[in-house]
Amino acid sequence: MAADYSWEALRLKDRIKPGVRVLFVGINPGVRSAVTGHHFAGYSNRFWKLLYESQLVPEPITFEDDGRLCEWGFGITNLIARPSPGIDVLRPLEYTEGWKVLERKIRRFRPAVVALVGVTVYRAILPLIDGAVKPAPGTPVLGPQPLTVHGARLFVLPNPSGRNANFSHAEMLAAFRRLRQEVGGRR
Repeated sequence: MAADYSWEALRLKDRIKPGVRVLFVGINPGVRSAVTGHHFAGYSNRFWKLLYESQLVPEPITFEDDGRLCEWGFGITNLIARPSPGIDVLRPLEYTEGWKVLERKIRRFRPAVVALVGVTVYRAILPLIDGAVKPAPGTPVLGPQPLTVHGARLFVLPNPSGRNANFSHAEMLAAFRRLRQEVGGRR
């Protein structure tokens, strides 16, 4: 029996509008996100729960509500548009090309904050940002970064995927709450 890879050509729609305060950036869509057409749709992904628990959004929402993020001044996109079951299949050129596209989105929409959803996203783009200096070993990576891109401050969140065992739920929630403080709470 042949595997079904019909999801490979699918692409998620960005959810960004003018006036965006925070642009959330994932690394790339997972297979379930590609199939459903919604961001952070993995069964074990805690992104939506963390948005509500941190009070970034005023009501519980799910991946099916990703289009509503704009109501609260948020946008969402990915560094790499191609979906995959994991990041191990992503090619170096995809990161470079993805950064060029993301940089244009930042320049166009002018968010106050670009929230990189995952330390991996941050580490992938850091060498591509003009003038960026790699932080010294042991420097905390989560939270606000001393970098701007087209006037937008960079903020690193933990990856909320259930596959990410690097951070506890409490640590993730603390980072999302810090983002809320950074942008002044709910609108």
